[in-house]
Amino acid sequence: MTELNTAEHVQALGQQAKKASALMAKASAAVKNQALRRLAALLRDNTEALQQDNAQDLTRAQANGLSEPMVDRLKLTPKVLETCAQGCEQLAAMPDVIGEILGMKQMPSGIRVGQMRVPIGVFGMIFESRPNVTIEAASLSIKSGNACILRGGSEAIDSNKALAKLVQQALVESGLPVDAVQLVQTTDRAAVGQLITMPQFVDVIIPRGGKGLIERISAEAKVPVIKHLDGNCHTYVDDPCDIAMAVKVADNAKTQKYSPCNASESLLVAKGVAAEFLPKIGTIYAAKGVEMRCCPKSKAILSQVSGAQLQDASEQDWFEEYLAPIISIKVVEGLDEAIAHINHYSSHHTEAILTRDHMHAQRFLREVDSSSVMVNASTRFADGFEYGLGAEIGISTDKFHARGPVGIEGLTSLKYVVLGEGEIRR
Repeated sequence: MTELNTAEHVQALGQQAKKASALMAKASAAVKNQALRRLAALLRDNTEALQQDNAQDLTRAQANGLSEPMVDRLKLTPKVLETCAQGCEQLAAMPDVIGEILGMKQMPSGIRVGQMRVPIGVFGMIFESRPNVTIEAASLSIKSGNACILRGGSEAIDSNKALAKLVQQALVESGLPVDAVQLVQTTDRAAVGQLITMPQFVDVIIPRGGKGLIERISAEAKVPVIKHLDGNCHTYVDDPCDIAMAVKVADNAKTQKYSPCNASESLLVAKGVAAEFLPKIGTIYAAKGVEMRCCPKSKAILSQVSGAQLQDASEQDWFEEYLAPIISIKVVEGLDEAIAHINHYSSHHTEAILTRDHMHAQRFLREVDSSSVMVNASTRFADGFEYGLGAEIGISTDKFHARGPVGIEGLTSLKYVVLGEGEIRR
């Protein structure tokens, strides 16, 4: 497809999505839920065929020398597809928020004023690697009454096309517009530049992928972007704390899985508990092969741990999102220094305090400027499914329009509604 044809293709997708969004906005909850349940059934019925399409992507990825973790993300195993199907069913079972009216108040003039939740309209989603994102985005789009245009990575084009075809089949069979969910059919990178500069058709862009992709989209987009660039998440071990609990949570926050954006990348420890806490967590990290990049005080304490991989932390380490078995560790004076450090170095994604002090917990919740702030829990919980959103389309570290995991409500807007009985302004 030439660049001219790509521009025409994406322009046509935008026009079709805009028309479909008007029909989706007035679709009933029953019809949207029917489409989601039908999609779940189609995913189960077509598992074998989907794996054949997926095999083409996997073969091409391996031939192109894609890394093993990247190839693993491409896989549409029966388990992955069943999880997608269950996600559709869970969304179908959730209440429909579209049309709900919030905060209706009687004014002195006699009018009543409230806000109604409505779909955003059309969102564009640009993502890499994981083809299951096609289903996550499509299902959230259907439930929230939006239309969407999806542009997956070129490495997953065959899988994405097969999945999008099933989504459109479910839409049509349920009486919804076929263009409510559309996939960009070309791997031409010019399609991304076109999609993010069509404010006449697209209301918001949601990128999901590496930092380079998100930085490019943020710089070039002519429509609002819901995004996060980094997941430099912190766990702060306070004085006082339950040491055994702190060890358990700090271990989980780092090592339960290294690659997600909500894994802790930095561990701050109050000096009053450092001598007791650090050797315990250090022993666990050493056993799991986690490299520790330390301040001088933490390195002095951790040097007693057998087999510990210790490095001196550089200034850049405090900013770093490793997505790997590496963690930066710093001993701080206490809560004030911990909050100041986090607000300076954090990517404003997710931070946790492990403490026994209620006032410290309350200050941490109020003063730490991140999209999720936790008390005595692992940062790994920062996830739409774990937050009861049914699913998430991404995590936002912006302060407008959505912040934190973005689920159905994050794909909606509020408009004012006014109810009167003939009142006129005096």
